[in-house]
Amino acid sequence: MIVKPKVRGYICTTAHFEGCKALIQQQINYVKSQPKPVNAPKKVLVLGASMGYGLASRIVAAYSCGASTLGVIFDKQADGNRTATSGWYNTASFEQIAAADGYYAKTINGDAYSDAVKKQVIETIKRDLGKVDMVVYSLAAPRRMDKDGTLYTSVLKTVGESFTNKSIDLKTNTVSEVTVEPATEEEIFSTVKVMGGEDWKEWISALKKANAIEDNAVTVAYSYIGPSITHPMYFDGTIGKAKEHLLNTSKEIINELGINAYISVNKALVTQSSSAIPIVPLYISILYKVMKEKGSHEGCIEQMYRLFAQKLFNGDKVLVDENNQIRLDDLEMQPDIQKKVLELWNIISSENIYECSDIEGYKKDFYNLFGFEVDGIDYDKDIDVNVSINSINNI
Repeated sequence: MIVKPKVRGYICTTAHFEGCKALIQQQINYVKSQPKPVNAPKKVLVLGASMGYGLASRIVAAYSCGASTLGVIFDKQADGNRTATSGWYNTASFEQIAAADGYYAKTINGDAYSDAVKKQVIETIKRDLGKVDMVVYSLAAPRRMDKDGTLYTSVLKTVGESFTNKSIDLKTNTVSEVTVEPATEEEIFSTVKVMGGEDWKEWISALKKANAIEDNAVTVAYSYIGPSITHPMYFDGTIGKAKEHLLNTSKEIINELGINAYISVNKALVTQSSSAIPIVPLYISILYKVMKEKGSHEGCIEQMYRLFAQKLFNGDKVLVDENNQIRLDDLEMQPDIQKKVLELWNIISSENIYECSDIEGYKKDFYNLFGFEVDGIDYDKDIDVNVSINSINNI
């Protein structure tokens, strides 16, 4: 089957296995070229392991720390003329390479919010690993089914009042204004239920109860703060409310469950989640230009390597801010970077989009999410889209 990208909205409905595998290998090669962290974890559970920061965390855990990894994903395999999701291909690629290199890597495919998946994960840990010493919480789901059968859906809205600012149509590369309406109290509550810390705490609690996590284990969840430009849509919006809940949950995990819990505030990058947020893609495309020109741009794998090697497991104390957050956005938020971004934001238009942003870099990263536009891949070649994951348990 010859596979080409088919984009609908902010997602691509096709994925390319060979492109995904090449990108996984690139990330592995980067990690292998870097110095090893000190006192690194050896048995790591990654919740949300198939893309973005979760996938990069799994690669760093294995290839920088030498860890056995158990991943939880929620992806679909190929079916007829429909390709698998990129998360499926990413996981298959990682496991193929990791197995060849002698690493333990197993995956459970199912709804991480469910008790069934928690039970299966705990059984796998107890059987294969005994206990884990690190839990990465990197779920980015749009919906969550609660135990009582209630389905909660997250929304990307402001809180309190509407907000109007510049945004970009990625199909036409045109800059225009967009107005985002405020969320209702019910929508805010639902977003916090989906993207807040409740499920993170339930995972750690379940692992503790089952004696499947070490007493000195570390758990980390991912967040974003960003500049004032994006605050109404993010930090002060519905997502921000959920991230505030996530931060408060980290303190509850420490105080109530006795596990070292951290929030890692990461850099703005192209992900399926960030692509869906109004205003944010335009900011990211400008940020890319500024940081690449300065030589400080990082992708997911560079960010996660720095988290493990410099912030969490550097042989000294964990590097945190006054809120016990790890600031991997430190390069993004440097005053000179933000000053230049704001200057370009104020003048950017459809006419000067290429001069004021790295829109092409943004789009390449978007297509890379699905295995497309990868150097060295022949996209006119007929490939087998049916790729199995030998270790997977479907729940």
